[in-house]
Amino acid sequence: MKRIVRALVLVCLFGGITRAQNPEIKFIAETLVVQADGTYKADPDLATLTFDISSQDKELRTTYDRASQAMQKIVALADKNGLPKSDVAIGVLTVRPYYEGDRKKKAKSYLVQGQITLKIRDFSKIGPILEESVDDGITDFRSLTYSLADEEAAKQKAVGEAMKRAVGRASAALEQKGQKVGALRFANLDVKQLAGVAEMGVYGYSSFGRTTETVEVTSAIGGSTKSDKRSSGPPPIPQPEKITVSATVQCAFQIQ
Repeated sequence: MKRIVRALVLVCLFGGITRAQNPEIKFIAETLVVQADGTYKADPDLATLTFDISSQDKELRTTYDRASQAMQKIVALADKNGLPKSDVAIGVLTVRPYYEGDRKKKAKSYLVQGQITLKIRDFSKIGPILEESVDDGITDFRSLTYSLADEEAAKQKAVGEAMKRAVGRASAALEQKGQKVGALRFANLDVKQLAGVAEMGVYGYSSFGRTTETVEVTSAIGGSTKSDKRSSGPPPIPQPEKITVSATVQCAFQIQ
């Protein structure tokens, strides 16, 4: 009789252990998995202008002073157009000597290079800044990028839209059987890259005469396009497109 009781106890114990080791069986049985997408569109509110500074001469002091003056000119131009100092990023000027033959002798010439970036929130300032920035033979326009000042806020709105759709789909599916959506048990989130962030770069466009320019406009939506033409001024400014942020959520809801 004692052996029979012990056998029953062991069976009960093993049965309890089996259920404890497989909690996912109950989880799957009472869960509804739903996937949904969400998007958020907004007009860009930030433009980033990047300029390259490049000066070359036989004398180091002359070369460095010219590059420094060109960089300070962009800083003064930004201040003139009401840009706060926090929106002006000044890079370090680097010096590269050029030798002819023996490196132990004095360098034949020196090249001083740097970069400066401006963040512009009033797009009407872009034209005047470009017009006055590249007429010294040292400063070259590099790129113009339109984007969102607060990308995180846009991503959160896209995620919120995706989650709203996921809950709506789950509710519609369970309503057919008289059930309701319960607590969220699991969520997998994927926020995709911004689409519509346009960047304009100029290649072969120099303030040394500025006779030939090649303008390349790149967009996350339509790829890139190039155009060559004669010009005596800065390149045409592209119109900013709406920026789209997309998100995908995969949710597992408890079924009530």
